[in-house]
Amino acid sequence: MMDSSSSSSAGTAGLTTDDDRSYNSGGIPFISSWIASVSQRYQYYLDKATPFVLRRWICFGVVALIYLIRVIVLEGFYIVSYGLGIYVLNLFIAFLSPQVDPEMQQLLDSDGPSLPTRASDEFRPFVRRLPEFKFWYSMTKAFVIAFIMTFFSVFDVPVFWPILLLYWVVLFTATMKRQILHMIKYRYVPFTFGKQVS
Repeated sequence: MMDSSSSSSAGTAGLTTDDDRSYNSGGIPFISSWIASVSQRYQYYLDKATPFVLRRWICFGVVALIYLIRVIVLEGFYIVSYGLGIYVLNLFIAFLSPQVDPEMQQLLDSDGPSLPTRASDEFRPFVRRLPEFKFWYSMTKAFVIAFIMTFFSVFDVPVFWPILLLYWVVLFTATMKRQILHMIKYRYVPFTFGKQVS
């Protein structure tokens, strides 16, 4: 048999006060509203920057140059730079790849529609797996994070950097060769400049 104190505590366990609700939903209401406001303002400026492709890439170039100068001056953080290089390579491959892999599409529906192979075939625009804006945003964010990491000595692992550079060049060459062969096999071009626009 249950005593009255245990039954009353069990009955009120499901009830929460306003203080409990504000604590459980993200802490102090002022801080959560401030974070939401900053996030909204940040997204607003990102949306405004979308059509300015050249200006965005110039800003990225400045950020990348600042990171490069910092690494050269410090003569360290080569592991951070190597990880950044691998991440940038993955982003670049996703940027060059079509959203739907033609090889997988052929396996799924062998008698269905495919990419046009003759001039008389239907035109289908190239849709990237990683859109240009997300590519730019991810690269810029990665360089900013890597730059911040250079202020913490724990990430400055001593390594022989020419080996890392050589390994990255080999990896880049092999990956790009595979990507170019894929483009040739399925006859798609991931770039829009120089193409006819109707």
